[in-house]
Amino acid sequence: MRRTVLALGLLAGPGMAQDFAEVGALFADRCVMCHSGEDAPLGLRLDTLESVLKGSENGPVVVAGDGASPLLRRLRGEAEPQMPLDGPPFLDPAEIALVEGWVAAGMPAGEAVAAPAPERRRPAPGEPVLWPDVQPIFFKACIKCHSDNSKLEAPPEGLRLDSLENVLRGGDRLVVLPGNPEMSEIWRRVVGVAEPRMPFDGPPWLPEEDIRLIRDWIAQGAPDAGGVAAQIPVGARIRLRGTLTAEAEIDGAGFVIDGGTRVDDRPRIGGAAEMRGVVEADGTVRAERFRDR
Repeated sequence: MRRTVLALGLLAGPGMAQDFAEVGALFADRCVMCHSGEDAPLGLRLDTLESVLKGSENGPVVVAGDGASPLLRRLRGEAEPQMPLDGPPFLDPAEIALVEGWVAAGMPAGEAVAAPAPERRRPAPGEPVLWPDVQPIFFKACIKCHSDNSKLEAPPEGLRLDSLENVLRGGDRLVVLPGNPEMSEIWRRVVGVAEPRMPFDGPPWLPEEDIRLIRDWIAQGAPDAGGVAAQIPVGARIRLRGTLTAEAEIDGAGFVIDGGTRVDDRPRIGGAAEMRGVVEADGTVRAERFRDR
């Protein structure tokens, strides 16, 4: 589909009256994974001509004949953040010219077909949850900050959530421990166990179904698209801050305290605590430092 769009755009040229069928196919390929449905960022949906013309909570994003329309400026990188948000790579010149030509021509409807979002699978409780099932959640709610295209100029704590590899790599510290949601900072933040709760611009927070999918994905080993579970990140560093729920457990996340653990002002159950530890080969976390908060 994308090659067809490019071919049509190159043949027509930016001054020709491409219709929404061509532009919508491009949006379907690069935009509607995020910009569709009830939780589209800023309410901007790009899956139908009607929704494109409606714009976002901030007003219209394209105006017929206006080459400086907000959407065009974002695609060209003249306004931040550049779109699509999961770039680079961003749209290439021929693709941008296709949209520019459509706007310059008055945004003709043509057949005005819908630009359907990629079909999203929502596994029921107990079913396998794969990376493609949770990727759209990260793309819609997280990568506006946690990517190289961050609206904050740089992803906080070096954490990028725009690919499976980056999610598993973490940032300044590990955020997903395969098989252990309670020890995974991503789940702790989206459910509100850890502060600040994410997404940072919430509420509204993630829907309960999305939070469950993230939890189930981590609990099942954070498998990739083929169902292969992630490797245990031996030696990775973890920090937990929360409520001590057992002698060696914070918010339900258990860890090991041994003779090598530095204990400062040992916290009491029900009180605030902090644990800094390292992942062992069997997936357990050995506390290197444990203290009252």
